[in-house]
Amino acid sequence: MTDLDLCYLSATEALAAFKARTLSPVELMRALIARAEAVEPTLNALPMTYYERALDQARAAEARYMKTDGRPRPLEGIAVAIKDETELKGEITTGGSLIYKDHRDEADAYIVERLRRAGAIFHARSAAPEYSCAAVTHSRLWGVTRNPWNPDYTPGGSSGGAGAALAAGTTTLANGSDIGGSIRIPASACGVVGFKPPYGRVPQRGAFAFDYYCHEGPLARTVTDCRLFENLIAGPHPKDIVSLKPKLRIPEEPGGIEGWKIACSIDLDYFEVDPEVRANTERALAVFRDLGATVEPVALGWTRATETAAFNHLGAIFGAYVKRNLRYRRFDMTDYARGFAEFSQTITTDELFASMNVASQMAEGLGPVLAKYHLLVCPTLAVPAVAADHDPYRRGFAIDGRPVDPYLGWCMTYPFNVMSRCPVMSLPSGFAASGVPTGIQLVGRSYDDVGVFRAAAAYEAAAPVLDWTTRRPSL
Repeated sequence: MTDLDLCYLSATEALAAFKARTLSPVELMRALIARAEAVEPTLNALPMTYYERALDQARAAEARYMKTDGRPRPLEGIAVAIKDETELKGEITTGGSLIYKDHRDEADAYIVERLRRAGAIFHARSAAPEYSCAAVTHSRLWGVTRNPWNPDYTPGGSSGGAGAALAAGTTTLANGSDIGGSIRIPASACGVVGFKPPYGRVPQRGAFAFDYYCHEGPLARTVTDCRLFENLIAGPHPKDIVSLKPKLRIPEEPGGIEGWKIACSIDLDYFEVDPEVRANTERALAVFRDLGATVEPVALGWTRATETAAFNHLGAIFGAYVKRNLRYRRFDMTDYARGFAEFSQTITTDELFASMNVASQMAEGLGPVLAKYHLLVCPTLAVPAVAADHDPYRRGFAIDGRPVDPYLGWCMTYPFNVMSRCPVMSLPSGFAASGVPTGIQLVGRSYDDVGVFRAAAAYEAAAPVLDWTTRRPSL
C-alpha cells in the first residue's frame, strides 16, 4: 500500500488496521502530512496546522494499540480537520476574519470535547469563508480555497476546507456546520458525504444553539465513516438545553430499502437546474429503483418565497452576529461579509415574522409528502460548482441561461434549514464535464436519522460513484 493509498483509507479501515497492528497511527499521520504539504500550495484548504503535536499524539495512540491490555478509544489516532470557526481551547480561531486573526478560544466546542475523549487528533484547521457566511470559501485573511477535482472551481462553503481536504486525502475526517447548507454544499462540490442532523441532535455552545437553522455535523468520504462520526458527536449535553434526549445511535447494519416509497423533485418546484445535475440526479434515482424502491416525482407547492424567507431569517439572526463589527471594522471585512452585514440592517420584524409564515406553508407541502414516502431525493446544488473566487453579490449570474440569485440561488440546501427538523445527507451522484462532482440530498422524515443512513448505505453499496481506491483528484 502506497502513502497515497493510506491517505484515502476510511476511518473505519484505518481503525481496523491499527487494531490488527498492520498500520501505525504515526505512519498514517506522516502520510497525511506529506500529502498536505504537496497539495496545499494549490488548494489552500488547511490554513493552520499542528503537525508536530499531531505526530506526538499519533505516537501516544500507537502505544495504546501496542498494549495487550490497552483500551483504544473509538477514534484513537484518527486525524480530524477542525473548521476554522469551531472552538479549540487555547488555539486561535479566526472565523476566516482579519478582525479575529489573533483570537484564542477559552473553551472547547461541545463536539470537540467529545472528539478529544474519543481519541481524535486535530492535525489542522479547515478553511472557511469569513464568519462562515458564504457558500464559497475565500476571504481576505486566508485567500481562495480551491476544489481538488478542478482548482478553477470552489469546493463550496462554508465548510469548504473540510470538503477539499477530504477529497484531496489530507485528512481522514472533518467537521462542519450547516446554517444554509454549509455541510452539504462542499460535500456535493467535492464528492464526499455530508450529514446535516436535525435541529438539536448535536449540541452547540452559545446563542446559535437557539437558532433552528443552525446545525453541527460530520463530513467523511463514506457513509460508514459519517455514521461513526455522528454517533460520537450526537446526544444531549447538560449545557445545551435544546439538545435532544435520549441519544440516538445509528446502527452499524441499517438494512435495505426494498419496498420503500421514495419521492423525488429535480427542482423543488422553483430552482433553475443545470442539465448535467439533472442527468446525474436521474441516474441516481434509477439506483434506488434498482434497489427495489418505488420512486415517484412529487410537487411540494414551494415557490421563490422560500428564498426570500431564508434570506430574511438569516439576515435577521445570523446577520446580527456578522454586523457587530460593521461600524468600526467594515474595511477589514471581506466584501461578501460586509454586504451581508449591511443587508441584515434592512430586515424588519415584520419580514422575520413573514419568514416564519412561509416556513409554515412549506411544512404544509412537505409534511404530507413525507407522511406518504420514506424519503425525498433532490439535487444538492443546482450547478456542479461555481468559480473558486465567485462573488456572492455578482450580478448577471445565470443557470442554463436563466438569471438566479448569486448568493443562494444555486444552493438547493437552504430549504431544509427552514425545515430544520428533517435530517439531510448529501451523497455523490456523478461528475460534470468540468471534472467537478455533483450531489443528491436524501431528506428524511422529522428526526428519522436512521432512515436517511439506511437509504444512504444502500445507495452507496449499489452505486459507489466515488471508489476512492481507483478515482481520486489528479493533483
